[in-house]
Amino acid sequence: MNYPNTAETINLLKNLVSIPSPSGNTNEVITYVERFLSELQVETKRNRKGGLIATLPGKDNTQHRMLTAHVDTLGAIVKEIKASGRLKLDLIGGFKYNSIEGEYCQIETSSGKIFTGTILMHQTSVHVYKDAGKAERNQDNMEVRIDEVIKNADDVRALGIEVGDFVSFDPRVQVTPSGYIKSRHLDDKASVAILLQLIKQVKADNIKLPYTTHFLISNNEEIGYGGNSNITPETVEYLAVDMGAMGDGQSTDEYTVSICVKDASGPYHYQFRKKLVGLAEENKIGYKLDIYPFYGSDASAAIRSGHDIVHGLIGPGIDSSHAFERTHETSIDNTAKLLYHYVQSDMVL
Repeated sequence: MNYPNTAETINLLKNLVSIPSPSGNTNEVITYVERFLSELQVETKRNRKGGLIATLPGKDNTQHRMLTAHVDTLGAIVKEIKASGRLKLDLIGGFKYNSIEGEYCQIETSSGKIFTGTILMHQTSVHVYKDAGKAERNQDNMEVRIDEVIKNADDVRALGIEVGDFVSFDPRVQVTPSGYIKSRHLDDKASVAILLQLIKQVKADNIKLPYTTHFLISNNEEIGYGGNSNITPETVEYLAVDMGAMGDGQSTDEYTVSICVKDASGPYHYQFRKKLVGLAEENKIGYKLDIYPFYGSDASAAIRSGHDIVHGLIGPGIDSSHAFERTHETSIDNTAKLLYHYVQSDMVL
């Protein structure tokens, strides 16, 4: 059998994380994915929310599967232009201001102009602010320093920057000789790359899937509703491919595929979970079962919206999620292998 090529997946991942795509401003990255799939002659369509749905016809068209991963990321939006010419931010997605302190960023104006900057505490200089280290990292104290000659708010507006402009964070992607991938936005562009490479392998090997299978490249997951629509009535199984959360008390690591048992939305479908575990064990794929306490997926969004589906959640293990993320090539590989076997397996029900 020919598993998806991990090195190609990582190269694809590097391209994806380098395209700014905070929730609400994802057209560029969706276009990139659309072109990738078009070159594979895969049928795609956009939904009105701006997401992309790819479909591979199966032997059985009376029952469908849907797999989803999301390209939208954490980000920010300009809330206020200060008198000093610095920008106050409003966050997009669930993260804390301390996780972006010192980060390089870019501001995209409504006309499409791009300006760079740095996200800093107002009280950064220890030579001026005695209690710089004690000040709270929050909306009032953190600001964007723009890399342009700016002395006041009028100078900022003269550049075309206004309230409502999107702010994206520099991914700083690196792949180490030891196989680690370090980057912002591995949540969830690692899984998007895995799904795209899976589709490429299925097409290259001319594999006829047992059931018509849809791949939703979601663009609103970080704000809670990427996967709650566009599910065909024939869809039986719905699998979110997202990240496995790591930390104290967690089983997930950077080397295996994480299979979610339960998150903040409640337990995932028990039989579906056992099926995924069975596939992993049968094919000698490294996996961990885990519970993510403060987490929701596009699969849980689909359940909440009333769809009568069997739902599951898997993904590569990601360290320091929603901050300074890292995973290992073996986690990418194990996730891809499990998905390869899953899309060719029988239905749970």
